[in-house]
Amino acid sequence: MGCPKNQVDTELMLSRLEEKGYEIVEEDIEADVMICNTCAFIKSAKEESIEAIMDLGWLKKNRELKGIVVTGCLAQRYYDEIKEQLPEVDCVLGLGAEADICEAVEKIMSGEEYNGKKTAPEELVIEGSRVLSTPEYYAYLKIAEGCDNRCAYCAIPGIRGRFRSRPMESIIEEARQLSSIGVKEICIVAQDTTRYGLDLYGDYKLAELLEKLCTDDKITFEWIRLMYCYPDKITDELCEVIAKYDKIAKYIDLPIQHISDKVLTAMNRHGGSDAIKTSVKKLRAKVPDIAIRTTVLVGFPGETDKDVKELKDYISETKFTRLGAFAYSREEGTPAYSFDKRVSEKTKELRVENIMDKQYSIQLEANEAMIGKKLRVLCEGFDKVSECYFGRTQYHAPEIDGGVYFTSARKLTEGEFVNVLIEDVMDYDLVGRAVRS
Repeated sequence: MGCPKNQVDTELMLSRLEEKGYEIVEEDIEADVMICNTCAFIKSAKEESIEAIMDLGWLKKNRELKGIVVTGCLAQRYYDEIKEQLPEVDCVLGLGAEADICEAVEKIMSGEEYNGKKTAPEELVIEGSRVLSTPEYYAYLKIAEGCDNRCAYCAIPGIRGRFRSRPMESIIEEARQLSSIGVKEICIVAQDTTRYGLDLYGDYKLAELLEKLCTDDKITFEWIRLMYCYPDKITDELCEVIAKYDKIAKYIDLPIQHISDKVLTAMNRHGGSDAIKTSVKKLRAKVPDIAIRTTVLVGFPGETDKDVKELKDYISETKFTRLGAFAYSREEGTPAYSFDKRVSEKTKELRVENIMDKQYSIQLEANEAMIGKKLRVLCEGFDKVSECYFGRTQYHAPEIDGGVYFTSARKLTEGEFVNVLIEDVMDYDLVGRAVRS
């Protein structure tokens, strides 16, 4: 459940289980033990995780499922509550205890009781062999874990612990391994990717890491994509490295959350509106064709119509390539939980809708400007309903950004690159046909 960082944790656990001889099956109905790696970031994520656990409970009661293990953020945040209120769960492993997954499965398979345990999140193992759950042509590469930013609305620092970078040598070695098995695109992830290296090396080292990934002759990725970057840490050096290497996708995920300084201060977002505006201008000056994806959070306590108008005006002016708007979720254990001047749920929903209506018109205009252009597309498969292929450009991140639907005179395979002439748009997607280079 949840984010790509959690997906990497899942892949590490799957590798441990496979090394112990356990078979990973495609369908839950075939499994002896099911592991639910949960998310607990906001209310809707918690509800989705609990619903998934309940569905597994039905399988355990009505089919052949022997056991359920719950891991991940929900397990770390609500360890005692899961054990007390979800009796269908056989074992709960907090984040720091995920390395014990093999022991948990072994006990369940042998009919022994194993309650699991919760340890400090800093004990979470963040490197090692993985069983990829993504298509074979792309993968996530986690370079750090935890967060020290302490945004007022966010529960992640309390769940995943302090920020801690992986050694650069370890990341390079994993990149080599992923490249050797045919991965063509990596998405670099962390809670705060741009903070990488500060704890280990005393300075921001993301630019240096990218340089090494691009110049190592054993690393042959076509695209290196940056996710979860913070505006106050966009350095000149980072912009220059993005511009310098063709391997680095001209794309950056840069969540701004808001533009009103009053709201940003209440959120404890570092740098304020100046940092946001400076980082966007800097990126576009150094990398003119860069696609900037962002997210904004509306309905934060104390947010007024004036603040929302300021945000909407900035979005209209800046014209982000991609944008997602989300309603504030009140989370216990965060500073904002006790804030007054709370915004009603109805008002939050209206503000989200208002922002997304504006972004739709911005993105439609941007997509229409692509008509007549030839773009390099990574083919991801054939859509039987639309009777055409679909894929992504360097300006589209997997799973979140839409992509390109296109026809081809010849049969294509997943993971193949092809040139596509854009001829039309369809909501957030581009439409075209494969052409010769």
